[in-house]
Amino acid sequence: MGVAPTVNSSGSEADPQKDVGIEERKRKRMESNRESARRSRLRKQKQLDDLLGQVSHLECANKQLVDTIDAVQRKYSVVEADNSILRVQIAELTGRLQSLNSVLEVVEEVSGIPLDIPEVPDMGMRPWQQPCPVQLIATAAVEPFWC
Repeated sequence: MGVAPTVNSSGSEADPQKDVGIEERKRKRMESNRESARRSRLRKQKQLDDLLGQVSHLECANKQLVDTIDAVQRKYSVVEADNSILRVQIAELTGRLQSLNSVLEVVEEVSGIPLDIPEVPDMGMRPWQQPCPVQLIATAAVEPFWC
């Protein structure tokens, strides 16, 4: 019975084919790593370009909003000024209406003819809360009280 000789490779003997295979794998791995790094750089560059595009878009939208806010504030100032004028006019017209109602009460007392004297609206109410609908003032042919 013969015993087959066993080959012990202690690594001191270099197998040229094995070394070529290892070198080939190292080279392929390095190429693969380089390609992966290149793709990663491209991804990061694309991501950066996308973010810069978003920044540009948001800055433009922000500028439009600021312009819109400025325009609305200018319009608001104009409306506030108009409202102040209208409040003064309301106060003046309310005073006139009270004076005319006083005259109508005197006419009613002197002539004895009952007159429909409108109420002076409460100035604390909002315009949309009018106590009665707006009525046209009819000019009826009433005999003057001095006749």
